[in-house]
Amino acid sequence: MGRVLLALGAMTLTLGMSVFLFFYFKYARLIDEKLSAGPFTNTSMVFAAPRLVSLGDEATPIEIVAALRASGYSESRATRMGTYTMRPDSLEIYPGPDSYFKQEAAVLKFQDGKVSQIISLRDNTERTQYTLEPELITNLFDRNREKRRLVRFEDIPPLLVHAVISAEDKRFFQHAGFDPLRILKAAYVDVREGYRAQGASTLSMQVARMFWLDQKKTLNRKAAEALITMELERKLTKEQIFEYYANQVDLGRRGSFAIRGFGEASLAYFGKDLSQLTVAEAATLAGLIQRPSFTNPYRWPNRAVARRNVILSLMHDNGYINDREYAVAEAAPLVMAKGGMESTDAPYFVDIVNDDLQDRFQDHDFQAHTYRVYSTLDMNLQREAAEAVRLGMKEVDERLKRRFKGYGTTVPDAQVALAALDARTGEVKALVGGRNYGVSQLNHVLARRQPGSSFKPFVYAAALNTALGGAGAPITAVTHVLDEPTTFWFDGKPYEPHNHYRDFYGSVTLRQALAKSMNIPAVKVAEMAGYENVARLARNAGLGSIQPTPAIALGAYEVTPLDIAGAYTIFSNHGIYAKPYYVKSIRDERGDVIFDARPVSRQVLDPRVAYLVTDLMEEVLRTGTGAGVRGRGFVLPAAGKTGTSHDGWFAGFTSKLICVVWVGFDDNRELDLEGAYSALPIWAEFMKRAHRYREYASVHGFVAPDGIVTVEVDPVTGELAAPGCPNTRGEVFIAGSQPQEICRLHGGHGATTQVAGWESPEPAPAPAEPSAPRANAGFPRIAQAAPAQPPAAKEQPPAPQPRRKGFFGKIRDMFK
Repeated sequence: MGRVLLALGAMTLTLGMSVFLFFYFKYARLIDEKLSAGPFTNTSMVFAAPRLVSLGDEATPIEIVAALRASGYSESRATRMGTYTMRPDSLEIYPGPDSYFKQEAAVLKFQDGKVSQIISLRDNTERTQYTLEPELITNLFDRNREKRRLVRFEDIPPLLVHAVISAEDKRFFQHAGFDPLRILKAAYVDVREGYRAQGASTLSMQVARMFWLDQKKTLNRKAAEALITMELERKLTKEQIFEYYANQVDLGRRGSFAIRGFGEASLAYFGKDLSQLTVAEAATLAGLIQRPSFTNPYRWPNRAVARRNVILSLMHDNGYINDREYAVAEAAPLVMAKGGMESTDAPYFVDIVNDDLQDRFQDHDFQAHTYRVYSTLDMNLQREAAEAVRLGMKEVDERLKRRFKGYGTTVPDAQVALAALDARTGEVKALVGGRNYGVSQLNHVLARRQPGSSFKPFVYAAALNTALGGAGAPITAVTHVLDEPTTFWFDGKPYEPHNHYRDFYGSVTLRQALAKSMNIPAVKVAEMAGYENVARLARNAGLGSIQPTPAIALGAYEVTPLDIAGAYTIFSNHGIYAKPYYVKSIRDERGDVIFDARPVSRQVLDPRVAYLVTDLMEEVLRTGTGAGVRGRGFVLPAAGKTGTSHDGWFAGFTSKLICVVWVGFDDNRELDLEGAYSALPIWAEFMKRAHRYREYASVHGFVAPDGIVTVEVDPVTGELAAPGCPNTRGEVFIAGSQPQEICRLHGGHGATTQVAGWESPEPAPAPAEPSAPRANAGFPRIAQAAPAQPPAAKEQPPAPQPRRKGFFGKIRDMFK
């Protein structure tokens, strides 16, 4: 009997060992396969445009290091992107084999908070500038819409490591994968409470579940978890296990994305690199691990703070922080990243890039391979755009509440879009497609809406273009049109647009009509130019859906904010259309270039006409519907145009940047807030912020091309100014189209002409304010008209403001 029992015991032991070894080697093979292939899903990375550092820039070594780390650099020499060595007053930078640039290493020295010296380590010579590695915007999200930023263990600050192990596994670096003391304590607590009140999983066990098992709590899964944990502890160091954990742990959601790992969470919640986290912020992230949705700091700040303080207490008990550090961290307010994902991840921009990649590179799987996509985005401008939108939409919300107060209706949140382009190349430098990506992923930069009066510059461009034809009287900035109630007929149908508040101004010049955004004159100017000519110009400038009808003059045909931004390049770029683009180059896993952008551009408008229209749009900001820009503190040379349809628009530019802002409702209901009070404040705030950066600070005035003349005219008659004219102004014309007759009303002689590129190098100084327009100037009512009745563009013309007198006005004053 004893022998039988012994034999059965041996057989049972042998069978048990066989089963154990079978599953052990099974999971060992699975572990090897996972680790050899890489535990994380390969996805492509999207980088911003490179950042330039120049002598005299305000910066510190810590700030530059944060930018380098965001680009993938570290202090480890094993990092392929690049490495750095930081000293108290200097920073050594060594680009690696995966660097965007094939440039030399350099030393940046700092003094009094500024870059004081840049030395190339190739030949030990000084430089005035150095280009930093492009910053990583984000990894393209995978098919599960998970986002992570991979970090190495050496990149994780000790305070975060201490916060995590204090919260999850305080003996992690001492045990062999299992913590017997914790298991016994958990069993005791469970028995005492009568239910499973405390877990005993170590970080190693959690890693086993994360990568190789599902989350079902069964006996088989627990056995598999134990086998995998044993093998992980055998194959990997503690630092490697922690690194896998730090990159895979679920830390909640931002918008429609799941946040995986501390690298992504640090940016999503605090807008910081891991190296910049405070003790309180590290404890907040560690506090998310157990219940990330319940303690989400954006949704439940009080819960997040309470859990943070528990972690801080554990860190203090474990000796990782002293009494003072504990008190300071516990009292610290919870400060989240301003602008949320819009400023850190640029999600709307990344969506556009992702769609563009899928459309144009269908043979490449960007979600399964690690391509490096280098974009045009300027992260400094992106952050400023997000902040300008945040501040501006707060103002819009307040205005809408006041406007709808007393109606007993709930005002929905208005939406917003902002697109900023390089004024010369069309590169997209900043893009915000909505006020909150988490609430709505609809990209309003690509939403088609009526642009209202922001389209009018194309009408005036087509009209001023007639000065090049030589047939008939040219249309110029001093051409008069009659602003009065008018019925237009088109295809046998009447069209009766009107001005906002139904005010009419009589005989006005083109300059006055555009500055004050008058609708009747705009339709008349479109008719004079030819509706087909206006539509052809718009289509050549990238506005493809425009039809040749009277309604074209008031921006009745739908376009996107990005379309308008691209179309405005013909004014900022001397008549050349530069198609907006987002991707500059793409490299594969080996670093080979598979795509280099070739920007699309074409001459659409004569440079002289582009300058004339720009000059008229400068008037919009001086005395017209865009004068609020100056009142908000943006004083650099700029041109622009407000727009109001159902929505509010502002489109404008400097010599460096074009920016277009749209504000409206998703359901296309009436915003009932003019562009001057909805979109303009956002535009002004962004442009003020953007032009503080060195790359955009050297804005210059718009220079007249050859063939532009400046003459003194009487604004009432549009003729050459005479000594007796009470008011004169300098006006710009295409050479040969300027008036030839002396003012009939005031007589005399003495007008002068200045020709840009010939007699004078630049246009005349800022013109004087024209006198009040003369009514009933003899223009008949025009009988043509339009199809349906689109909503009239509504602009509130501000009161005229005093302007400087012209040269001849000053001469007359001397003889008074």
